Order: sequence, then C-alpha cells, then structure tokens
Amino acid sequence: MIASAVPSRSVAEVQAAFLTAVPRIVRHARCYYRFVRCRHRKADCVSEVVSLCWKWWLRLVERGKDPSKFVSTLATFAARAVRSGRRVCGAESKKDALSSAAQQRHGFTVASLPQISTLNTNPLAEALTDNTVSSVPDQVQFRCDFPEWLTLHSRRDRNIAVEMAKGERTQALARRFKISPARCSQLRRSFHDSWESFTGNEVAAAVAS
Repeated sequence: MIASAVPSRSVAEVQAAFLTAVPRIVRHARCYYRFVRCRHRKADCVSEVVSLCWKWWLRLVERGKDPSKFVSTLATFAARAVRSGRRVCGAESKKDALSSAAQQRHGFTVASLPQISTLNTNPLAEALTDNTVSSVPDQVQFRCDFPEWLTLHSRRDRNIAVEMAKGERTQALARRFKISPARCSQLRRSFHDSWESFTGNEVAAAVAS
C-alpha cells in the first residue's frame, strides 16, 4: 500500500526512516509524561505514543509527505491524543472508572489500598478494616491515645514504635534503624512500660491487686 502510494519510496525505506525518528519520539513522550509516577503506566503511555506515531507516519507517507521533517510536532500530537484516551486499537471508554480519559474528564484518580497502614496515614484503609477483637470503645480510645503517646518520644523512637506496632521483628528493626538487637529489645520493653503508664493500666492493676 505504501509502495503503490509513493513509488519512489519502498516499505523498507519508510520503516528505516521511522526507526531513525523513534529515539526522538520516545524522548519527547517521556518528557511529556514525566509527572506520571507509576513507571508501568508511563511505559504504556510511551508505547502508545510510538504506536500512534507509526500509524500516522504511514498515513502521511501515503499522502506524499515526509514526516521526518516534523517529528517533534508529530510526537506532541500523539502524546496529547494518548492523554485524552486515544489508543492505537481505539479510544478508551469515558464511562470506565479505570480509564485515564474518564479520570481526566471527571477529575478523580484510582489507587489500590496499601498492604499495611499506620494509624493516621490511611483513614480509608482503617475504615474498611473490621476489628472483631477489640470493643468499639477500646478502638476509639486507642486511636485517640496512641498518636498523643507518640509525641512523648523522639522522631526516631516514634518510627520504631510504629514499626513495632505493625509486628516488625527485632532483627529487621535493628538492621533498619542501625541499632543492636539488644537495644531494640530494650526499647520494646521501654515502650511497653511507657504505654502502660500513659494509659493508666499500671494504676488499674495496682488497685485490682
């Protein structure tokens, strides 16, 4: 089809010219999508830009034009088209919540819930967690007391305490915070005593005895 439309250029010549322009297209696409944090999504977008450019490159050659003279312009239009939901196999559905076109049009994003959450950084994950062990009043009290108790310690000790609350092992904590396992065990015991004193459990135990 290309050879019949432009007899002076063979298919191999058209492909060779496009392959020469591909590095410029890729650099332009990576720059355009530099703010995309997910490297997998960024790679998909760059691949779609290159694919669209190839599709449009063929059309331009069929019309007797030389796309190699305006590679940057071609890459810009392709990057904008991909951002708007255009794909080589068709446009994304703007009714699909997972499509970038729908997210851009309605102004929302989709993200997975974290595997592990701390007490105050992931309220949605915490809200979806059904705690059947502790009573509701105990849960409320803990969520109020624990952040306040953390303020009594240094930043490093707060980080260690949070990791301990997640169930992190002593050896792993020692390697991460560059302390000895013995010191880590001491901090664990110190945190326990401090928490008991802060919440009044020591007083309640003494009264009960």
